[in-house]
This record gives sequence, C-alpha cells and structure tokens, in this order.
Amino acid sequence: MKAVRFFDYGGPEVLRYDDVDRPRPSAGQVLVRVAATSFNPVDAAIRGGYLQQVLPLTLPHTPGIDFAGSVEAVGDGVVSWSAGDDVIGLLPTIADKGAAAEFVVAPAHVLTRAPISISLADAAALPCTALTAWQALFEHAEVRAGQRVLINGAGGGVGSFAVQMAKRAGATVVATASKRSKDSVQAFGADQIVDYTATKLTDARIAPVDVLLNLVFASESDVTGLRDLVAPGGVLVTTTSPATDDPDRKVRAMRMFVRSDAGQLAAIVDRIDRGELRVDVSGRYSISDISLVHQLGDDGKLRGKVVLLPAA
Repeated sequence: MKAVRFFDYGGPEVLRYDDVDRPRPSAGQVLVRVAATSFNPVDAAIRGGYLQQVLPLTLPHTPGIDFAGSVEAVGDGVVSWSAGDDVIGLLPTIADKGAAAEFVVAPAHVLTRAPISISLADAAALPCTALTAWQALFEHAEVRAGQRVLINGAGGGVGSFAVQMAKRAGATVVATASKRSKDSVQAFGADQIVDYTATKLTDARIAPVDVLLNLVFASESDVTGLRDLVAPGGVLVTTTSPATDDPDRKVRAMRMFVRSDAGQLAAIVDRIDRGELRVDVSGRYSISDISLVHQLGDDGKLRGKVVLLPAA
C-alpha cells in the first residue's frame, strides 16, 4: 500500500510518499481502509521535531491523527465493529503509523460511527478539531448560557467548531478572524468579530469575557496579556503556549491537549446529523500532495480544515 512517512525531523520536504507493507490488526484493533485523513497544525509541529519531549516518536513515522474510513478487518476480541462499518476516530498522537496511508490500524475503543449527513471523506475533518473545541469549552472552561466567550483564532478548524458550540450553549461569542475567514466565522454564529490583522486583540477594547479560548501560537507574555481580558473568576484555556493562573483575580489558566474520546465524538456526530453543527472543509488534497499542504500550513495560507484523500 501507499503511505506517507518521514525518517528525520524537518520541513515539509522530509515527507515521503512510499510503498509500505499493509498493516494487520492485533487483538483489540481494527484495520480501516482510509477514506481521508486531515491536516492539523500539530502534525507540522510533530514533523518539525518541536514536540519531541512531550510526544516521543519512533522513526520512521506516518503522520495523520484524524481518519475516516470503512472497517476492513478486526482483530481478536473486537465485537463492536464489523467489516464494512463506516467509522471515524482520533489516533494516539504518538502512534508510529498514522492515517496518511491507504490503510490504518486503530484501537477499537477510539472509533465512532461516521456521520451520515456528510461525505465519509469530509468526516475526517471532525475528530481532532471538534474534540479539542468540546473539551476546551465544556470540560476545562465549563461554558454555560449567558457567559461571554472570546475565541482567539476562530477562522481555523478548531475555531469553527468552538464558535458553533459556544453559541449553541447560549453564550455570547466574540471571535478574532481575518478578512479571509470573517464571513464563515460570522455564519457560524459569532456575535462580534475582531480583525486581528488590523487591530491587536489586547487593544480592541473588548468588554471582559468569562472564558477565553486561545488557539493561536503566542509567547508567554502575549498569553498573559490575553489573560487580562478575562473577568475575575473567569477561565483562560490555550491549546498552544503555557499559561499561568492569576490568583489575585481568581482567573484560572491552563494549556490543554486533546485526547481521544469516542463517547464525546459520538455526541458531536449526533449533533452534525441533526443539523446543529456544520463541518467546514475548505480544501481537499491527495495524500500524495501532503508536502504541499504542510508547506501551506507552515506559511499560514490554509483556512478552515483541509482533508487529505488517498490517491486514486
């Protein structure tokens, strides 16, 4: 089969589209024929070697933590899935063999049935981004109706889900977005949009918020500046840089890492099939073009969520 691998850390040029042996599922595992994987910023950070201390890998490594596809075979002890089932899932980040391939082996417990209201390939846009938004808002920040929520970086894959989820929870949503993504962020329900290319967020005279979700790479000092936008007793959750509490104002601050959770993902799928959440796929590329996609990501030229499909 074909798969993407890198043998050394580095830029997009280290990604190779190779012939490799087709994997076989062990006990408790499922072999999935990949309909699509997706690009996440963490894929580029892993490829560049920036996360070696927290996410150690054995090289060569196949990237791709999101996947959607059809069950091809199951390992011993797997009774919850059968050949032909359409599934999605989020792989462990340190798995050596990711989903940028024609087939991927996944633990059975990370799988969730795929939504039926969108294409199977587009469903690969869901797991990492939707789970990150869900866990940030409802586990860490405990968002509830009537609160003000600021989403810094709403034009990305996580941001698009975070805006929708916070809005449906009854919050007033303030979002940062560029002119390129303003219309989509507004369509997802943002009540106020700050163009970060024209105005620095900390200079935008935003009324204090109860929850701030930061999805943008920032220095520790910049994150501290963002924390000052949070009202006393509020919460700052960041997916990028470290953050510290402000005990004087009783503001909690934390850096989060997404985890696979099939139950939460199933709840998200149900909301998609009921029309309560929309999936924003802004681009579709062949897995063989993954180096190009990584380069576009490194250059900040991707909007929303991009999926990668196995070559015909």
